[in-house]
Amino acid sequence: MGASGALHCGAVTRLGAGRVRACAIATAPSSFLVSGTTEMTNQEEAEMQVSELDLLSSMFPYEEEFAVTDQLALAELKHYAENESAEVPSSKVQFILNVKAEVPNASVVEFSMACALPFKYPTVPPEITVRSSLLSRSQQIHLNSDLKTYLMQNCSGEPCMLSARQWVKDYAAAYIDKELSSPSVTAAGAVQADVTTFTRLWIYSHHIYNKQKRKNIIDWAKELSLSGFCMPGKPGVVCVEGLQSSCEEFWSRVRRLTWKRILIRHREDVSLEGGGHAEIQSQRKFSTLEEKCFDAHGARGNHMDLGQLYHFLEEKGCADIFQMYFGVEGH
Repeated sequence: MGASGALHCGAVTRLGAGRVRACAIATAPSSFLVSGTTEMTNQEEAEMQVSELDLLSSMFPYEEEFAVTDQLALAELKHYAENESAEVPSSKVQFILNVKAEVPNASVVEFSMACALPFKYPTVPPEITVRSSLLSRSQQIHLNSDLKTYLMQNCSGEPCMLSARQWVKDYAAAYIDKELSSPSVTAAGAVQADVTTFTRLWIYSHHIYNKQKRKNIIDWAKELSLSGFCMPGKPGVVCVEGLQSSCEEFWSRVRRLTWKRILIRHREDVSLEGGGHAEIQSQRKFSTLEEKCFDAHGARGNHMDLGQLYHFLEEKGCADIFQMYFGVEGH
């Protein structure tokens, strides 16, 4: 499916001088990105990612339009871009862009773009998955395949999130009633329709003290058939695992509560063909979701023994997560 090329700065001049300047940074031509045959440095790529994220934040200030889902990854990226850290960020910045598009019958359909910026972006294209409740599995696969082709052909070497968003706005609605005429593609779609995604979310909170919140975490996990654990105190750690839709519903409920700071620190997704009960159960590292306290100490009894947490994670085959949370290797 054909599509127009990358957006230019004129598309957002209505936002005012300050934002036009940001746009000029985020949509700089390739001559700015590459000098002669010299590739961009990691530092330059990080700087361009930060500039583009700042632009998106200014253009789409409401959380229902644009939301960064991993604030720690964003903080790491900014520190690296500003030469405050020589350590390469450990996680990709992940965010959601929601797009409303009109369909022929004049109704409006919302599409959600789950986006991740690889560390080498914009030298390499972004990772984007588009979803909508009105798309069948085969339609979603077809849409995302075409979007990936568009990104590979048009967006390698320069920031392109605005272009990708516009592509979705212009073309995604056409996939809702799209019939796949190719037998081979239809067969592939039929196979993919049986694919289930198993998800594990690692959630970080500044602290978890409130008894009602702790009860909600346990109750909601049970309701949604999720396993994992919750470590209350400061900091607070929550892990939930199960069907992708159930994990996303859990996160949607939890993040609506009042927190000083809470975010998804890491996410794991595994595609399961068939997605039967036995296959889902085989992916679980935890049998149920329970609250875990590790030798609580401190004046308020709110600090856990992180050494014990590390050994618990090690027993569950999750030791690498410790460094993602705390920036140091456990022992």
